[in-house]
Amino acid sequence: MATKESGKKPTDSRKKTGKKNPTGKKKAKSPAGADTPVAPDDVIFIKGARMHNLKNIDVAIPRNKMTVVTGVSGSGKSSLTMDTLFAEGQRRYAESLSAYARQFLMRMDKPDVDYIRGICPAIAIEQKVTTRTPRSTVGSMTEVYDYLRLLFARAGRTYSPVSGKEVKKDNVTDVVDFIQQLPEGTKVQILVPLITRYGRSIAEELNILMQKGFSRVYITGNGTGGPIRIEDILDSTEAIDISGKKKKQKIYLLIDRIVVKPFDEDDLHRLADSIQTAFYESEGDCLIETDGQKLYNFNNRFEADGIVFEEPAPNLFSFNNPYGACPECEGFGQVLGIDEDLVIPDKTLSVYEGAVVCWRGEKMGEWQTAFIRNAARYQFPVHKPVADLSATEYDLLWNGNDQIEGIRAFFDMVGQNLYKIQYRIMQARFRGRTTCPSCMGARLRREALYVKVSGQTISTLMTMPATELYDWLQQIKLTPHEQAIGKRILTEINQRLQTLLDVGLGYLTLSRAANTLSGGESQRIQLTRFLGSNLTDSLYILDEPSIGLHPRDTSRLISVLKSLRDLGNTVVVVEHDEMMMREADHIIDMGPLASHLGGEVVATGHYKELEKHPESLTGQYLSGKLRIDPPGEVRKPGGFISLQGCRQHNLKGIDADFPLNLLCVITGVSGSGKTTLVKQTLYPALLKHFGAGGERPGLHRSLTGDLHRITSVEMVDQNPIGKSSRSNPVTYIKAWDEIRKLFARQPLAKMRGFAERHFSFNTDGGRCDTCKGEGEVTVEMQFLADVHLLCESCKGKRFKDEVLEITYREKNVYDILEMSVDEAIEFFHSEKKIKTALQPLADVGLGYAKLGQSSNTLSGGEAQRVKLASFLGRHSGKEKILFIFDEPTTGLHMHDIRKLLQSFNALIDNGHSVIVIEHNTDVIRSADWIIDLGPEGGAGGGHLLYAGAPAGIKKSKESLTAQYLIEN
Repeated sequence: MATKESGKKPTDSRKKTGKKNPTGKKKAKSPAGADTPVAPDDVIFIKGARMHNLKNIDVAIPRNKMTVVTGVSGSGKSSLTMDTLFAEGQRRYAESLSAYARQFLMRMDKPDVDYIRGICPAIAIEQKVTTRTPRSTVGSMTEVYDYLRLLFARAGRTYSPVSGKEVKKDNVTDVVDFIQQLPEGTKVQILVPLITRYGRSIAEELNILMQKGFSRVYITGNGTGGPIRIEDILDSTEAIDISGKKKKQKIYLLIDRIVVKPFDEDDLHRLADSIQTAFYESEGDCLIETDGQKLYNFNNRFEADGIVFEEPAPNLFSFNNPYGACPECEGFGQVLGIDEDLVIPDKTLSVYEGAVVCWRGEKMGEWQTAFIRNAARYQFPVHKPVADLSATEYDLLWNGNDQIEGIRAFFDMVGQNLYKIQYRIMQARFRGRTTCPSCMGARLRREALYVKVSGQTISTLMTMPATELYDWLQQIKLTPHEQAIGKRILTEINQRLQTLLDVGLGYLTLSRAANTLSGGESQRIQLTRFLGSNLTDSLYILDEPSIGLHPRDTSRLISVLKSLRDLGNTVVVVEHDEMMMREADHIIDMGPLASHLGGEVVATGHYKELEKHPESLTGQYLSGKLRIDPPGEVRKPGGFISLQGCRQHNLKGIDADFPLNLLCVITGVSGSGKTTLVKQTLYPALLKHFGAGGERPGLHRSLTGDLHRITSVEMVDQNPIGKSSRSNPVTYIKAWDEIRKLFARQPLAKMRGFAERHFSFNTDGGRCDTCKGEGEVTVEMQFLADVHLLCESCKGKRFKDEVLEITYREKNVYDILEMSVDEAIEFFHSEKKIKTALQPLADVGLGYAKLGQSSNTLSGGEAQRVKLASFLGRHSGKEKILFIFDEPTTGLHMHDIRKLLQSFNALIDNGHSVIVIEHNTDVIRSADWIIDLGPEGGAGGGHLLYAGAPAGIKKSKESLTAQYLIEN
């Protein structure tokens, strides 16, 4: 249901369809007797929501159900779910805390809503990547690593790197048990080494021991062994050497002596006390001599083979803590050193072919010649590509041996000659971020890697894909004591790993850095963390969780969301995916269009009810009345760009041909290698070809083809178009520059000496001095959220009064900023440059957006389309750009996807080429060329399954994409 502020009759889709309200109950009146509905117990009722473009709407969301909120891009979905529902849930929680506690929390604005009833604790999982720090990993984000640290700290066993034996601390019980196991009648002496402290002589030390109550020492060696009274030693120093000059003679303090027999309770108490005394007097040692023949050493220090080990503790396994982090790389896993990828940039070459770049040239080539000459005696294959070398062969190339000098020896020589400038230049040329030689990328100090659980170190587990780690945990072998410790820990780990597998991320390793994840992967990892907590009676709000998901993985995600609902939670999903809508219990369709033309509830109900609703754009697409038809004629390639031998990450040495002058879609399941192939290999390789800076291209043999047919390459992502709140679409596409010129040409502006800069809200001159062109002033509050007030000087109009007096056709600059794109195109119909600059925004479906709308209020899809519009505005016939789009349908309704495809066609008609990484079946069908990777994600992916026209992919038996295209 929806109520407009304009005074018109409320729009209620149920009256038109004849359906009851979603709760099946009648509206109740408020206690005051007004017509305000009271929320029943089984719904969350939002009354009078007015955030952003919401038009004072009332919405009922069923509790303990899965509700999908859909609608065109910019219709108000996020305003309703995130900015209203979630914000109010969080604010209420924060307001329940003390004022002291609130000052440490993020201050939260109160959403513009009359009230929300029936709301429960809210958890929001947004689509953006939440962290960019290189320290954050998949393991830390899912909390699996935190539980693994606890498991290793409590159930881990430390092994000596010297002997391989387990390192243990001996306690009193261990020594007592050892004595009890000796044959009956064995004479046992409990001894400790005689220690002289504080520079005292042995005689002085013996005197102090006598005062403590000890009466005997035990001397071995030189035929004078046995217990001797301390008094006798002090009286007759000639008989026994107590100076320690006779090396074969050793002196111990005798703590106790006993004959092994069936001990009673008093005997055991006596033994325990004596052993405890021995550990104390010797600062950790206790020696047991049996029958004067054999000496057994016990100590309660954590040491073995002359090495003192660190006792396992959770912080020992944390690379974010100075105690556990590798001291050389400080927990990053990488250091600045000789970069292997710079030394051997093309691993498809052999050593004989000059793969080692630093060994090229007349003088440095002597190293290569010497290596090749000596390689035969060690069967090193000098003609084999470096990428195909075994681990042993690769190690020989780098580290050499006694007979062969490898690459390390070469750079040691360079380091010794740094006083010469040519060697300093050479070292700088090959320096870069490389794996830490101390921890080998494990990020932890060496002592942490001595600890194992069931034979595995924690770094080994971190490098396993989640599927392998889950299987290993099912087969883990623990002692009964370790099982008792690890039972709860393993339950928590298994729950999170199972969820990670359920949402299609089983190919990820726990050591994968968070800043290398896509938005969809990041969101699903957050989902894993929240699901692992098993909360009930909570409100989960997910913003397009199907981003980056192949249809195969979307069905898995739906099962996870249903299990979350079945636990007794309310699940609200902002989504456009048809599969998700079919499985939802309830759908809320926002619209009818976007921005100021949206903000209403067009229809509510089940999937079948939405199909029959005549005003619902979503319903018309679901029913098939509206559809995205594939092109009638497939374009022919205008050439190809070829990548050969792609081996980055999981790519299996594939050769890929990318066609030009058409729409090419790269598809495949999550983790199949799409991003690796396009974003990490093709895009950086093309940048390098055009001489632009950027990341190093992924491992590949060569880039060839019709490179002369393109002039540049552009990556169009969904990052915001500007960080400043003053940034907006009209400034991004440079249309505001023409508008400022127009106002500067007005007669009154010339009389007052106003230039173009006076009509800019980004520079001083004409903008309001109080709010600096923001239109509002922020008042900081100590305990509450900051308050945003309308600027008293300019009344929210951003400019000074004398600037606002300059008009064009009775409109000043503020009036222009308040216009929508469509209105502005009509208004400036006689100004060709302005109209031409604004037209691309309308062409990409942003005609509803206001010219002055702040960029931080744009969705990811809208930001991407603004960037697309800026490229559409380029009409240079000389430019032939290759555009790369990474999942451009993110945040787009089916109606918006149709407009997006029209924009792609416009780019291609202008002579450009478009490559799209995408899972949406409508986009795949509309492609001229498909490159399908797979068949699975991670190690099971990286194969090229199909390349060609869309019609041919249905014949591919391995392709999961083909199966879903056939089904639909």
